[in-house]
Amino acid sequence: MSDAALWTPSPDRIARSRMEAFRVDAETATGRALPDQPSLHRWSVTAPEEFWPLVWDRCGVVGERGERVVAPGASFPATRFFPDARLSVVENLLARRGADAAVVAVDETGRRVERSWDELATRAAVVAGGLRALGVEAGDRVVAWLPNGLEAIETMLGAASIGAVFASASPDFGVGGVLDRFAQIEPVVLVAADHYHYGGRPFDCLERLEAIRAGLPTLRATVVVSDDADDLPAGVIRWRDLGAGDAPVAPERFAFDHPWYVMFSSGTTGVPKCIVHRTGGVLLQHVKEHQLHCDLRAGDRLLYFTTTGWMMWNWQVGSLASGVTPVCFDGSPFHPSPTALFDLVDAEGVTLLGVSAKYIDALRTQGVRPADTHGLSSLRTVCSTGSPLSPEGFAHVYGAVKADVHLASIAGGTDLLGCFLAGDPTSPVYAGELQRPALGMAVDAYDEHGRSLADRPGVPGELVCTAPFPSVPLGFWADGTDAAPDPATPGPRFRAAYFEGFDGVWTHGDFASWTEHGGMVIHGRSDATLNPGGVRIGTAEIYRAVEGAEGVVEALVFGQQVGDDMRIVLLVRLHPGLVLDDDLRTDLRARIRRACTPRHVPAVVAQVDDLPRTRSDKLVELAVADAVNGRPVRNTEALANPEAIDAIVALPELRR
Repeated sequence: MSDAALWTPSPDRIARSRMEAFRVDAETATGRALPDQPSLHRWSVTAPEEFWPLVWDRCGVVGERGERVVAPGASFPATRFFPDARLSVVENLLARRGADAAVVAVDETGRRVERSWDELATRAAVVAGGLRALGVEAGDRVVAWLPNGLEAIETMLGAASIGAVFASASPDFGVGGVLDRFAQIEPVVLVAADHYHYGGRPFDCLERLEAIRAGLPTLRATVVVSDDADDLPAGVIRWRDLGAGDAPVAPERFAFDHPWYVMFSSGTTGVPKCIVHRTGGVLLQHVKEHQLHCDLRAGDRLLYFTTTGWMMWNWQVGSLASGVTPVCFDGSPFHPSPTALFDLVDAEGVTLLGVSAKYIDALRTQGVRPADTHGLSSLRTVCSTGSPLSPEGFAHVYGAVKADVHLASIAGGTDLLGCFLAGDPTSPVYAGELQRPALGMAVDAYDEHGRSLADRPGVPGELVCTAPFPSVPLGFWADGTDAAPDPATPGPRFRAAYFEGFDGVWTHGDFASWTEHGGMVIHGRSDATLNPGGVRIGTAEIYRAVEGAEGVVEALVFGQQVGDDMRIVLLVRLHPGLVLDDDLRTDLRARIRRACTPRHVPAVVAQVDDLPRTRSDKLVELAVADAVNGRPVRNTEALANPEAIDAIVALPELRR
């Protein structure tokens, strides 16, 4: 990585940041000297009994905190935070009042709807009343098969008001993908859309909805969001009628560990795991990340390109607790033009724009330069996640989007509904680096012997968290029992997923290394790590070398077993009309050799028309490796284009 910073915040910007205000507050509250970010972070993980109450107070959490902060358990996941607290996430998300916009929802057809803070509070109470009238009780599951719009937010708020557990999936999921997720948690109410738009085309949902209803025998009611209320299946409730005539219900307070969300793993290695998240832990992480790491404040606007099937939807909605207005966009980010999201930034005065690393790379390869066509005067922060952002992607943001912007490459995920690594608005940004471990998160990289790599920058190892944090999941649904998980006795699948790698330490499944600047580089998923000749290699370095080549749109790397060894295979998708010839193969191998090592050079380089990806646009190295190596590819419903795998398996270059 380069030692030259791409961006450094001005002294005035640092002084006005919420992170700096929090640092000063921490010094005052504790009497400790915390002069810089490393010392602030060190204090946040070594003194959780001081740090988390300060987050609660300074970030404005509403509720009864109780006296106890940390109650150590017999194991990492059994440790409890604020065990005596009582709070309502809905009280927190709707603490602001007034006629200003609380949520703005726009789809790719140009349809725009907004709710004021007062209107959203009213709608939450109405939906809660409608669910209560349907017999929904605390702990019941309410699920949504909806686009990223107002109805999804209002359904979640209504469910959370009465303590029901919420889960969602986007309407581009097929029947199998929805049932793989929802059927496991036995929902009592389903809220669904009758259609959605993507890429300039409408897609009907009603035929699939009937199959989904048939596959969810625990449903007591199905509610359908529809513009054409006269053409709906028999026995459903119209969205506009939910709660009509029923008494509105005010939000109730529940324990800090009461379940709020069920999130689903990607499902590319089997049936998705149902990850149950606790109310207070997720709320506390979100206010910390939004206010401190993203420097958001009341009145700001956040646009994260996401669907209801990705954890960034939940993260986006969590910004309401900081008085921030989510701008929800549903549709293709390239329709009607490649600048669709930047059009919204200018039109809605967006403060923070969140996208995937793949989206930034697509802008770069297509030569899209919003800095030349848009004002972007309101934009202060760009967040990137989903996969490692290449140094070229960093450079494109600063050269082609906006020069004076805080680019925060963040990492964490569905597993914790938050960030292990986050932005720092008071520190420089370096190409290819995630700036800092998030406050309160004891992040490290371990070698295979469980030794910290903090004193060996550049040496990759397993990304771990060495101390408990508030948003450790309660567990997996029905993991060893038939009910919601008990963190005091984590189930076998939950233990295997996070705690078998190193005793008493959360192992996240990413391959990462420290940098000289105190940040980290993610080298890819550790379960996709290559091992040719017994040497462990991350895939991200290969992607960085290849995706800077002219003509390459995107690439995928995996290992193919040949006898007792593994050979590296590189698949590339090129711009239309280009053909992978010997000259380009030689150039790609040379780029990899120069940027990485001779061991990174692929034995096979092949061209494909498409690469398989999840519905949240993540390339699936493991699914390809399984298929090519003769292992079953499980749960192809999680993939947006499973046919791409068949085409790869048939490549003549892969015959051994």
